[in-house]
Amino acid sequence: MAMGYELAQVNIARMLAPLDSETMQDFVGGLDEVNAAAEAAEGFVWRLVDESGANATDFRFYDDDWLIVNLSVWTGPEPLKSFMYGPVHRPFLQRRREWFERIAEAVTALWWVPAGRPPTVEEAEQRLTLLREQGPTPKAFTLKETFPKPAE
Repeated sequence: MAMGYELAQVNIARMLAPLDSETMQDFVGGLDEVNAAAEAAEGFVWRLVDESGANATDFRFYDDDWLIVNLSVWTGPEPLKSFMYGPVHRPFLQRRREWFERIAEAVTALWWVPAGRPPTVEEAEQRLTLLREQGPTPKAFTLKETFPKPAE
């Protein structure tokens, strides 16, 4: 029986202020709602959570205390897009400049993982670095330039 593949996605953001600051209050206050919407979305498979079991704000990326990470797995690009631009998540995208710095380099990468094997933060760092260095390839790509699932 073929094992299949699922779509891993990572996105990072550099905070403008500490998570417990007034600046970040609306972002932090909306995390539970956004995470619940993701988990209820068609095509959602898995998301990274820290020891709190609610979100992933304790994880750091590239050893940078100001970078936070979102790492999740979906059945494919379309379900991910539907969630990202859906009614719960879209308002957060529209307000992201209130909470996060503009980063010139790529902040989101996608890649295919064997079904049932969630990616690690270290793997996500490697894939985002690969995308930044080589542009979209089958090993790390974007929603604008996706690649098909690997042959089984």
